[in-house]
Amino acid sequence: MEKKITVLPGDGIGPEIVAQAVKVLDCVAEKFGHTFTYTYADIGGCSIDRHGVPITKEAMQTCKDADSVLLGAVGGPKWDSCAPEIRPEKALLAVRKELGLFANLRPTKLFPQLSDASPLKQEIVGQGIDLLIVRELTGGVYFGEHTTTEKNGELCAVDIMPYSESEIERIGRVAFETARKRGGKLASVDKANVLDTSRLWRKTMHRLAEEYQDVTYSDILVDNTAMQLIKNPTQFDVLVTENMFGDILSDEASMLTGSIGMMPSASLSSGTLGMYEPIHGSAPDIAEQDIANPLGTILSAAMMLRYSFDMPKEADAIEAAVNRVLDDGYRTGDIMQDGCQQVGCSKMGDLVAQRIA
Repeated sequence: MEKKITVLPGDGIGPEIVAQAVKVLDCVAEKFGHTFTYTYADIGGCSIDRHGVPITKEAMQTCKDADSVLLGAVGGPKWDSCAPEIRPEKALLAVRKELGLFANLRPTKLFPQLSDASPLKQEIVGQGIDLLIVRELTGGVYFGEHTTTEKNGELCAVDIMPYSESEIERIGRVAFETARKRGGKLASVDKANVLDTSRLWRKTMHRLAEEYQDVTYSDILVDNTAMQLIKNPTQFDVLVTENMFGDILSDEASMLTGSIGMMPSASLSSGTLGMYEPIHGSAPDIAEQDIANPLGTILSAAMMLRYSFDMPKEADAIEAAVNRVLDDGYRTGDIMQDGCQQVGCSKMGDLVAQRIA
């Protein structure tokens, strides 16, 4: 099978970690008889430096023409003084909008080999953590109207948080279908005791729940969700929520695993096109030192194979290889434990690729 992948390395550690994911994908292609063709393009701060904008029209078209997109990370202090309309992060919003990437899947899985790295007590993490947050990605306050005006001699700011019934139904169906393929449990996160958007969210989700009688459904307020993720994360299977709540909760959940460097993500459209990236940032303070953890990016590549290319065996092969590397005691600095062998970014990529081959 032939697939075209647009690669957006981005800023900071982005080029280093993406290179390891491509290395692993090449190994998968060789073993399973596929051909992956890569087209590289700039995004974020490096694009601002070279082209004056966070993403060019040509780079955006390259993303549209691909079967999938692999992203590293964008941004850094170097571009903090840029005008708001050309900040590196603007490129991510633009790609999500142009590609119709409305569903963000963020798995939180604690590898048993890394249970000591979790900040939670062993009696909690010992039960295993394996949950998935489904975040609506193209609506809500991030895409609403933002205004700052002067009233009575002081500045006043307003951010509007719009949601339509169709937007909620679209992400809701993704969550229900995903829950069907996992543990059959779905919790819908909102703030229906305060927000009109959340009341519409809850009403729409209740209507959908009638169609998915095989999925155990529940409502949970966002503040309670934040507490329960720390108190008893094993109670959750799939969580679905709107854009801003999902952004915050998925970052909280990522720390349950002990390192944000282990966390992959997928942003999906209504078709097979998706963008895959680790959830961490560009970490410019450790860039070009060969010490970044590439496993979140490598696991994102596995999600690409699973969700966009319908290659479950190949995705399983990557995930199994990561497990074997951890079993063999290899660690990058962020997940280093006593008795283990510390390796760099490139070496970790080599180790995963070797276990696939």
